[in-house]
Amino acid sequence: MSNLPKTSLGVALIGTGFMGKCHAMAWNNVSTVFGGARPRLVVLCDVNKAEANNHAEQFGFEHATTDWQGALADPDVDIVSITTPNGFHRPMAEAALKAGKHVWLEKPMALTLEDAQAMMDKAAQYPEQITMLGYNYLRSPSFKAACSMIEKGEIGALHTFRGVYDEDYSADPDLPWSWRMTHEGGGLGALGDLGCHLVSQMVALMGPVAELTAQSHIAIPQRSSPDGPRAVENEDSAMAMLKFVSGAQGSFATSRIARGRKCRLQWEIHGSDGTIIFDQENMNELWVHKSGDAGFTRHLSGPEQPEFANFCPAPGHNFGFNEQKIVEARDLLAAIAGDHNVGPNFKQGLEIERIIHAMSASQGCPVILDRPWQKI
Repeated sequence: MSNLPKTSLGVALIGTGFMGKCHAMAWNNVSTVFGGARPRLVVLCDVNKAEANNHAEQFGFEHATTDWQGALADPDVDIVSITTPNGFHRPMAEAALKAGKHVWLEKPMALTLEDAQAMMDKAAQYPEQITMLGYNYLRSPSFKAACSMIEKGEIGALHTFRGVYDEDYSADPDLPWSWRMTHEGGGLGALGDLGCHLVSQMVALMGPVAELTAQSHIAIPQRSSPDGPRAVENEDSAMAMLKFVSGAQGSFATSRIARGRKCRLQWEIHGSDGTIIFDQENMNELWVHKSGDAGFTRHLSGPEQPEFANFCPAPGHNFGFNEQKIVEARDLLAAIAGDHNVGPNFKQGLEIERIIHAMSASQGCPVILDRPWQKI
């Protein structure tokens, strides 16, 4: 049982899109699921005043604003949820830390590796404040079950990791140009949107990366806009070969133009005594083979796994995306109350950024992941 705050903490939410609503749902439900003092939803911030007012009422916030600096300065706010476009992550996170707030920031951490390093350095100046990045797929009961199997040695020494994260939200060549396709607004492309999630799971399962060689590709170099064709600056897809510090090897691929794929966060791990397979599109099951078995066995999520029973006492009743976000909110509150911060915090997030930016920079050249990473 996690240690949770006994007094209610005030929350500011910046951003009202898909992830903003996910954060609002998590804050509205975390105490219902896990107990502890119910967070106070103090202020919601959005660039559009009408949208801010509408979403504040919908999400249950006390008031709305278009002034994010003012929201951070509010003395009733203890925690800031940042769910804005990527280009705002660094200034908002650093300002929140300076204002004495805890920070829950959506991934990717920053536009550039230099920004991520600066954010980690800033967080180090405020050790009392908790930072957490929005890698909610780490909260899946199936993923945690796989981590437990590996930690207990159930599939032996780890030999190989094969992972992909594919979606098709940019597959249509007629999709208009957007800020997501620029370095200034989006940073990395598929690597920053999708690949970082795969890296977060890969490192948790396999340990740190020692070396990689990668290539990225822009499949649709121009998109239409009201001002005419605009260049796509960041990658539509990327692939990498990896070597882990343990000596194990790995392969990695991510794409935002994979027709038919909706959330194919899929990986398999080969060990000396077995294999584990996971696919986020079927997130409530693992396929496990152990030495001596004729084939694979399906393991369904159930109340014996961490957190599942807090939502439902019956096995086979599926866990979901937003449930992962509620667990993430619980982990943040527990860290604020003094429990170990399971993260990823900004320090751990920098390691994820180092890997995806090394993949972007590689372009077929081997890269050693030392500090700082460099091409061979």
